[in-house]
Formats: sequence, structure tokens, C-alpha cells
Amino acid sequence: MSSSQPTPHATPERIFELINAHTNSSALKAAVELDIFTAIGEGNKEPTSIARRCNASERGVRILCDFLTVSGLLTKQNGAYGLAPDAAMFLDRRSPAAMGSIVGFLLAPAILDGFKDLATIVRKGTTQIGPKGEGTLQAENPAWVEFALSMAPMMAFPAELIAGIVKASEGKKWKVLDIAAGHGLYGIALARHNPNAEIFAADWSNVLEVAKENAAKAGVASRYRTLPGDAFQVEFGTGYDIVLLTNFLHHFDVPTCEKFLKKVHAALAPGGRAVTLEFIPNEDRISPPVAAKFSMIVLATTPSGDAYTFAQYQKMFANAGFTSTKFHELPVPQQLLISEK
Repeated sequence: MSSSQPTPHATPERIFELINAHTNSSALKAAVELDIFTAIGEGNKEPTSIARRCNASERGVRILCDFLTVSGLLTKQNGAYGLAPDAAMFLDRRSPAAMGSIVGFLLAPAILDGFKDLATIVRKGTTQIGPKGEGTLQAENPAWVEFALSMAPMMAFPAELIAGIVKASEGKKWKVLDIAAGHGLYGIALARHNPNAEIFAADWSNVLEVAKENAAKAGVASRYRTLPGDAFQVEFGTGYDIVLLTNFLHHFDVPTCEKFLKKVHAALAPGGRAVTLEFIPNEDRISPPVAAKFSMIVLATTPSGDAYTFAQYQKMFANAGFTSTKFHELPVPQQLLISEK
């Protein structure tokens, strides 16, 4: 019996595209560094004017812009380029939502080095970065300063979402611990919305300099404290109403996470909450795409981390003594967990 469904036609095109996928990230990084998207947003539509504005060659600009058009970030009509909606919102430097700076961290050597010999990493099951295979977890790693400087624009929106979900604007007297604070935006958002919140930010000392600058810019420096050092070794103290765990737990294996969560549990006041932001794949571990693929980045850059499912996080928090963990869907690639003591 013949099938009514057409037989899929195999072509090498998808394989070719995957092999050359590095050109996509390289082209985007170059466009951000040259300020191509801002130039076009300002009204420079032709290769000549774009090249002049970006101090680049006309030939190079034309080829790069054509490539970005094929990739869907630009439009082209009668030789004139325009911005696709997502490029206009997120890559034109004049936009309030601009986040082009994230290429500074996501495409930094500290990340890309993990993919130079991925086959070896897969064979061994752990990163090969660093003299002792520490990956990005080396003490005082300058990569995290770059993270704090580059990634803030991408984190501003989820920071605002979290402030709303935990009802910071109610103004209750809060003592907040921000673990691996980085840029500090999550704790700073709570402080901005709640004038009675005092923030204690834990991270490497070099990273905390960036967080302190951001706190000063936000006008909350008088309520912003720092706890420099290794989060596993630093004494947090007790009595916290909220502990922020944003993009931290995925760096470690389950036993290490549970050990750390017990420390978090001890630092919380009765009824306190641990607020966790993470890339959380579904139980099938292949969806949604961004969260599911994130585990590959963790494999390449950490000794034993992973992108954990909600069920895994529930178990970790329960084993650490938390009474409940609830899942909150967010309109961003990461999702939110709130665990109660």
C-alpha cells in the first residue's frame, strides 16, 4: 500500500549549515562591534553610508549585511537595508532593550575554549578548561567580570519580573542575600522596588566592584552590602527573608547543589524563600530548545554541572530541608522557582 505522505528528501544542506554555524555568531559579533544595527537604525541604508558611519570597508559591509539579511536580522529592498523587529529592539544600541553587549561574554574565549575539542570533553564527561579542569569556576576568574559588564542588559527584564512575583513593592522589611550577584541587577531591582530591603551581595571581589557601581547608579548603595569570596566558604549569616540563586546551581553536580542549598536553608529566616532563576528543560530534556541546549554549554565549561529539570530541582530543595518548590513560567528563556523554608 502506498503512503499518502511524501517521502522526505535527504539533502546535505542542514549538515552544511550546522558545520558553518560559527559564521552566524561571528557575523553577529562583528555587527555589534561595528555598530551596524545602530547605523542602520539611524537611517544609513546603503552600504556606502553604513560603511562610512561604521568606519569599515564598503565591500565588507555589503557582504556582512547580506549575510545578516539571509539570517533574518536585516531586511533588504532595492539595495537598501533595514532592521528586522528583533534587531531593532535588541541590537540597535539606542533601544532601551538593547542587549548586543552580551556577545562580550557569550562569545568570550572563556566560553568558546570549551568547544575547541568537544569530543574529548564528551569522552571524559567534564570540561578541559583551566589548569585543573576548573572551567569557568576558577577563583577570581576575570570572565565573570566580563559577565557582569556584558550580560546586564539581558538580565534587567527578568530582574523586574522577579521583583513583581515576590511582591517587592509591598515594602516589607527584607534582608536579601544575592548569591553570585554578578552585575547585581536582581538584588538591585528588589531594593529599587522595596525601600525597606537591604541587600547582601556575594561574589568574587573583582566582580562585586561592578555590582557596587550598578547599585550606586540605581541609588541604592546605602542599602547594598558585599560578601566577597567563594560562596561555598563565605559566612552568610542568618535571618534572610529572600535568597536569590540566579544562574548559579547549573554549575555544579547534584550533591554539591544539595550541600549548598542546606547552607542557604540555614541562612534563611523561618518562612524565608529561595528564589532560583535557571534554564530548566522539560522532563524529555530536548525541549524547550534554548533550555535543553544549555546543558551543552554547561558540559563544555564546568566540571560537573547540568541543566536540571524541575523534578530534579524539587528533589534537591526537598533534600536540603525546604518544604515546597513552585515553578513560575516566565516570558524569557529561563524559568523561576520559589522554594519556601
